[in-house]
Amino acid sequence: MFLGLWIGRGKQNLSDYLLGGRDLPWWALLGSIVATETSTATFLSVPGIAFAVDGDITQGDMQFLQLPLGYIVGRCLVTVFLLPQYFRGELYTAYDVLERRFGGLTKQTASLVFLVTRNLGDGLRLFLTAIALKAALNLSMEVSIVVIGIATIVYTYAGGMKSVVWNDCLQFVVYMLGGVIALGVIVHLLPGGWSELSLFAAENEKFRLFDFSLNWTDSFTFWAGLVGGMFLTLGTHGTDQMMVQRYLSARGQRDAGKALVLSGVVVFGQMALFLLVGVALACFYNAFPPETAFEKGDHVFATFIVDYMPKGVCGVTLAAVFAAAMSTLSSSLNSSAASALNDLYVPHTARQLSPEQSVAISRHLTIVFGLIQIGIAIGAQYLVESVVSDALAIAGFAAGLLLGVFALGVVTRSVGQRAALVGMLGGLMVLAGVKFGTSIAWPWYAVIGSLTTFGIGFVVSWVLGEDERTETTQ
Repeated sequence: MFLGLWIGRGKQNLSDYLLGGRDLPWWALLGSIVATETSTATFLSVPGIAFAVDGDITQGDMQFLQLPLGYIVGRCLVTVFLLPQYFRGELYTAYDVLERRFGGLTKQTASLVFLVTRNLGDGLRLFLTAIALKAALNLSMEVSIVVIGIATIVYTYAGGMKSVVWNDCLQFVVYMLGGVIALGVIVHLLPGGWSELSLFAAENEKFRLFDFSLNWTDSFTFWAGLVGGMFLTLGTHGTDQMMVQRYLSARGQRDAGKALVLSGVVVFGQMALFLLVGVALACFYNAFPPETAFEKGDHVFATFIVDYMPKGVCGVTLAAVFAAAMSTLSSSLNSSAASALNDLYVPHTARQLSPEQSVAISRHLTIVFGLIQIGIAIGAQYLVESVVSDALAIAGFAAGLLLGVFALGVVTRSVGQRAALVGMLGGLMVLAGVKFGTSIAWPWYAVIGSLTTFGIGFVVSWVLGEDERTETTQ
């Protein structure tokens, strides 16, 4: 928080506040990309995936790692096909590309999809972070949510994009250190140490990595990971303003591509670490069964931190929990402010904004979106499903719709604004039917959403014929 206040002490124009002056080094952006997509859902919930399935600690394994394989492929495709679009002219948001290709209404619709799904998902992530603070300090859930939310709002409000990126880098180091320390403590507490952990993992196939079955309802198969993870990343890292904002903050397209591709490798290693923590937790609680069974896998790691970590080390690990959360939340607030200002406010105001007015409005919007996420987090207490699944399912919705409409703009030349908007509406209806009417696993949401959006938009354009092509060339 103090770093954000220090960075924001000087005068900033809109490019400084929203894009870091377009002069941030690639390695800092790499750290920011990884930290931004690593919320508390990763730090607390991913270990829960390897810990157990439906309360059975012999069932969880490392198959979640099939998803990061798809993430790496998706990042490479974004670098080749989508990244060049963002370095043609001076853009402030991802959706400026859609305005240039289709028109203002498509840009504003895409921005609304981003704002709604981003703030819903990150409100859920804020709730998950508050679980740890509640357990550590014996606070109410509401107070825990407000404390974390306000702290994030303050440093994002003050420092803008530079504050967000440099805080992300610091928070990346903190939460990775927290994960390594936690793993070391668990192994130290086991009577047989690493040998006991290895034996337990081998006996229960906890290091199982691949599942080549064709099961559409299973989130962690090879095909869901490779194909679903690839499409999800094409959407989240190719069309989501929160990530695109980082590319636009780079010194050039080459630096942005380097940060993006290498971030996939780092994410794979990071996921492996937190899954290994989950396997270690399963071994630990097999040796020392808890008095009461855990209600959710989301709670296992947080409970261990509070109950078993030495006091000094516990502080570092709790700091890691909050670092993981605040890196995502601060990025969400800054990118939401950028999108709302550039895509929604400016097109509907008759007055010309000065640089000072633009920065002031961006800061006010940061507060507004922070309060919205706090409200969503408070309401999330009543959810039944795993928080990580809810958050990623919401991300899959946005990724599918936005990827579909971006594909219409990049791949086709005849599809116009009307067809693109109908495609997005059709994609949303299909996704809603899939989510609430089937048991299809969430990694497939981005695949289904993007293909249906693209397909419906293309067919509508073909039906409209010359009229639609004329509209897009006017």
